[in-house]
Amino acid sequence: MNANRTAAPRGLILLAALLVAAEHGQAQPAAPAAAPAAPATPARATPAPLTAAETASLRALYEKLRPATLRIEDCPPNDCTEPDGVGTAFHIGDGYALTAYHVVSEGRNLSAVTLGKGRYTLEVVGFDEASDTALLKVNLPAQIPSMPLATARPAVGAPTLAIGNGNGTFLTLKTGRVTGLDVASDQADFPSGVIELNTRLQPGDSGGPIINAQGEAVGVISYISVARRGAITSYAVPVTRTDARLAELRRGVKREYPVIGVGLDPRLDFLINLPADRFAEADELLGLGLGTTPGAFFTRVSPGSPAARAGLRALDYDQDGKRISGDIVTAVNGQRINNFSDFQFAVRRYQPGDTITLRVLRDGKTLDLRLTLVPRTAVQN
Repeated sequence: MNANRTAAPRGLILLAALLVAAEHGQAQPAAPAAAPAAPATPARATPAPLTAAETASLRALYEKLRPATLRIEDCPPNDCTEPDGVGTAFHIGDGYALTAYHVVSEGRNLSAVTLGKGRYTLEVVGFDEASDTALLKVNLPAQIPSMPLATARPAVGAPTLAIGNGNGTFLTLKTGRVTGLDVASDQADFPSGVIELNTRLQPGDSGGPIINAQGEAVGVISYISVARRGAITSYAVPVTRTDARLAELRRGVKREYPVIGVGLDPRLDFLINLPADRFAEADELLGLGLGTTPGAFFTRVSPGSPAARAGLRALDYDQDGKRISGDIVTAVNGQRINNFSDFQFAVRRYQPGDTITLRVLRDGKTLDLRLTLVPRTAVQN
């Protein structure tokens, strides 16, 4: 189980660019390159605090809908006194429950706990990793109520209720407002097209419902972003009764991320969204020896992966610190790539089983390498 998802703040990437620019006497960083797969983001709103009447109404909904919400635990064998992971789900009827995929993706001994502290077995019926959603079948008793799904997405500024298990609590409430719709993620590991909220959610709330003023679930809690001064912005994947993705999950679709099997050293994460016009100076400043052509470089190629079979070369140096290998990917199926984030977004436009062509710069020469994408779990990191 992995129920604690926090996105790196966008400001961290801007700060890294600023440090590079300052080293060279430039006053302002360029904006990060736009993610190829990210949708346009409409204007956000800074809504007013909830009124007393709105707060009272949401609290009444909490009392009504709390019994339809579940605590998901991943426990050591025969012992659930201290779960290895905690998340949230909500019952939508007939023993089916929605949650965030990352809550159940790595669980080994998962169970669902109801408000009355009953513990029930579950299975993952279907999931879509890109949207971080999963459908569970839980062996619930017939008297457990269900939560209705909304017929439409919420409006910016609308009051919302969240129910979850954040920070070790048990099915508690948190309230806020919608501050944005169809919000794009600047990191490929997090879903785009999400609902943005000013609700202060925490790890453990993942998978829980975002509920509108009519008592309908409008979203599945996915991740949070923590600003440098501690401000929390929360994000939920939208869901409605007629959601085509939900129909796929009911049919048992299990869709993983497509991967090729490369990775970047976490110490270089600040370069993941490096703008093209900062590539050369960042390379000079850090002494990576990559040259002046912007693209995606990587420090790890997983054994047996499509990348390994295609002969891709990770960044490597000799004992004197001189670069001896390191491919730079400049295009995926003709789409220009400027950094590792671009690379991730471009690959995830496709599905496992698809064949793609990488344009690669190696030792000053351009190569085209074809490889077939595989599901994420097919590659050993």
